[in-house]
Parts: sequence; structure tokens; C-alpha cells
Amino acid sequence: MSGIPLLTRIVASSVSIVRRAEDVIRNILKAGDLKIVEKGLNDLQTEADRSAQRCIVASLQKQFPKVTIFGEEDLNPADVVDKSFIVEELDSDVLQKASVLPDELKSVKDEDICIWIDPLDGTAEFTQGLLDHVTVLVGISVNGKAVAGVISQPYFNYQAGPNAGLGRIIWAIVGLGAFGVVQEHPPQDQRVITTTRSHMTDAVSQAIDACEPTKVLKVGGAGHKVLLLIEGKAHAYLFASPGCKKWDTCAPEAVLHAIGGKLTDVHGTSYQYHAGVDKKNIGGTLATAFASEHAWYLQRMKSAVQ
Repeated sequence: MSGIPLLTRIVASSVSIVRRAEDVIRNILKAGDLKIVEKGLNDLQTEADRSAQRCIVASLQKQFPKVTIFGEEDLNPADVVDKSFIVEELDSDVLQKASVLPDELKSVKDEDICIWIDPLDGTAEFTQGLLDHVTVLVGISVNGKAVAGVISQPYFNYQAGPNAGLGRIIWAIVGLGAFGVVQEHPPQDQRVITTTRSHMTDAVSQAIDACEPTKVLKVGGAGHKVLLLIEGKAHAYLFASPGCKKWDTCAPEAVLHAIGGKLTDVHGTSYQYHAGVDKKNIGGTLATAFASEHAWYLQRMKSAVQ
């Protein structure tokens, strides 16, 4: 792989690894024993979370041992990882884009990169059978900025019948574009806001009300919410609360920015994703499918989030 930029190789590896993680998650759910652990209020962990993270982290560490990697789950690094979980292939579709990688990303070094992993975003919904809410997230930052992301939906098309292809993987690099998804415009005569399904507070409700939505979609998972924006099912994703973490937003932010959207905190401040950053997104989340619409929501909810 001499001559292929490091960032391209990491994204190509992540796509292949996430494809294996999808299988791990589906196999555990099919087996029927999720081994659920309660980490906190409305915060669950299953064997699928743990095994998917082991698969992703171990595979990335084997190929890129000098890159900093953070995973959501607090696991013992001495745990033995199933050899079948280790993926070393690089996705060919990503590699084919290596020559058109933006110039400023071609010389990125290991120490510039930080990878943020949510092995199963939407765990509560996963345990409740709301499988379309579930995503796997791998976000890649360079010098603190989210520049690439992989979002997998392991159960995409799960209700479409036995002949439908199950699952999909979306990947993106800022300045190059997003692949695996088609951007759609939301209805112009409506204002649809997507927000949390399980962490609603008065502050979140007040910020949403200030934007006068015609409809509110309460769903699980940051990855799922951003895909709703991209596919024209919502105009904005609003969560005026410090509930999300960096592994929830790094990949979605990169994918959204790659197609012309924008994600910040609810005050309009961009998040940083370097290794020493606070893992909590204390400023909440505001995302729009089109960057030009972002300022409108900031202004409308300004008094509600002070």
C-alpha cells in the first residue's frame, strides 16, 4: 500500500472492519442472549456493544498501532479478542478515491489522528427491537477536527423482506464527499426536528419549541438522527443537553459536513476531537442538513439555551 495516504488507508480499513462488526452484532442478537449491563440511567451495554468494540479496536490497532483510538465501552485491554474478529482488508471502493483525497489530508501523520468509536449507537433501541435506530460509528479526526467518518446501519432494510439486502455502510471524507447514501431535501412546507427518544428534558423541549416545528421525531442514536437529516426526513437535529459524547458525534459530523451540512453545539461552537479533549459534549448538539440553515436555528433558540 505504499503511496496511499494514511487517512485513506484508515477509512478503507474502517469500512471493512465495520462490515465485520455488523455480522458480530447480528449474530449476537440472533443468538438471543444480550448479557445486558446497566452503566447508568438510560445507559445500557450489551454483549453486542462489547464484542463490536473489540472487533473494531483490535483490528485498527493491529494495522495502525501509533494512532490514538477511543471507544465508548470501558473494556479490559487485556481481554483476549476472538481471532475471527480481526480484519486486515482494505475496502477497494475507498482505495479507488485515494488520488482525489484533498491535498491538505494527503500528508497526515499518525500523531495527527484520533479515532472515536461507538460500537453500537442506539443500544436501548437495540434491546427494544427498534433496529432501524442502530448504527455503528467510526469517526476520524485530524488535529482535532472531524474529517472522516463511517456510519453503518446493520439492520437497514430489515423490514423489507427476505430478499432485501440487509445493512448498509456510509463513509465520507470532508472535501471528497459522502458515499453509500443519497442526499434528499426535506419538505419545504414543514419544519421537522429530530431529537432524543429517551433523554428528553425541559431544556431540550424549550429549545425545540422555540424553533416552532411542525413535527418532532423522537428517535435513538446520533448516527440515526444525522441520517434522517441527510435523507430529507428532518430539517434539524436538536439536543440542548450535555448527554452526547465525542464518539457519538465525530463520525456523524464528518459525514454531514462532507455533504454540506453543519453540526455544532447549541451555541454554534464547533467541537474538537483531539486526544486530550473532554469526552462529554457539554454544549449539546445542533445539526442541519444544509449549513446555510444552521444560523436560523441558532437565532431562534438563543433565548432558550442561555
